Amino acid sequence: MENGIRRSPETTVKANGIDIVYDTFGDPHATPLLLVNGLGYQLTHWDDEFCGQLAQRGYRVIRFDNRDVGLSTDFNEKGIPNLGTMTAALMKGESVEAPYHLKDMANDAVGLLDALQIEAAHIVGMSMGGMITQMIAIHHPARALTITSVMSTTGDPTLPPPTPAAMEILMTPAPSEREANIQRSVKVAQILAGPGYPINEEQIRIRAAKVFDRKFNPAGYARQYAAILASGDRTEQLRCLTIPTLIIHGDGDPLVPYAAGLATLKAIPGAKMETIKGMGHDLPPEAWKQIINAIAVHAVQS
Repeated sequence: MENGIRRSPETTVKANGIDIVYDTFGDPHATPLLLVNGLGYQLTHWDDEFCGQLAQRGYRVIRFDNRDVGLSTDFNEKGIPNLGTMTAALMKGESVEAPYHLKDMANDAVGLLDALQIEAAHIVGMSMGGMITQMIAIHHPARALTITSVMSTTGDPTLPPPTPAAMEILMTPAPSEREANIQRSVKVAQILAGPGYPINEEQIRIRAAKVFDRKFNPAGYARQYAAILASGDRTEQLRCLTIPTLIIHGDGDPLVPYAAGLATLKAIPGAKMETIKGMGHDLPPEAWKQIINAIAVHAVQS
């Protein structure tokens, strides 16, 4: 139990032909709300307290490890893609290939819903998870009651890029030594934080240590990033959506600039926007109340 909220143990199920590890918060009979994570993030990146507060709003909150991260199936047999070569090719207007695509990751999430015998859920994705959420809405619209795309983008290559410091984070491999890895996590958090929400360094260190000890798989990060690069622009597909959509974005995001959230808003008919003033590319606890309220109101009103 987390503050009176029921929490399940981590469980492994077969979904889309692979192993997916998940856990849940709240009443197992409540309306399901699926959380989809960002690039390289394990299920624990959705903070326990954040999940518990969402569950208190009347949802069965489900979080999971995407393929190639945490305790779900890794694809190490697929090798490590050359991200620099892929990026250079895209800048020339060439197409690129990857070990898998965002559509495959969307199929994993739908497979998890199948395994849990859930016909449809509210789906909330952050960053890469927002892209996966969009792909679920495009290819499996009946499975989404609503979607919420948090600090994410359409994949339009003409949108503003990350800041140089944020781009360096994307392209620099994480160190394999534990303490160096934790220190890098603090640096990453400092760079990605928005001006309105300074980081809590001690909390970042504690979380980074738990993540490292749970599973360190940098090759999986590279393959997930390759999936983003190879999946292209979703803008035209998003124009056909009829699912109630909420866009949440910080106006101080250095990694996926605010313009990307506005482009997503423009692309999806009837979408609504919740701007978090001063937030960067993170979910600071001080902003949880606004974020959770926006998600819950969206789900109720749609």
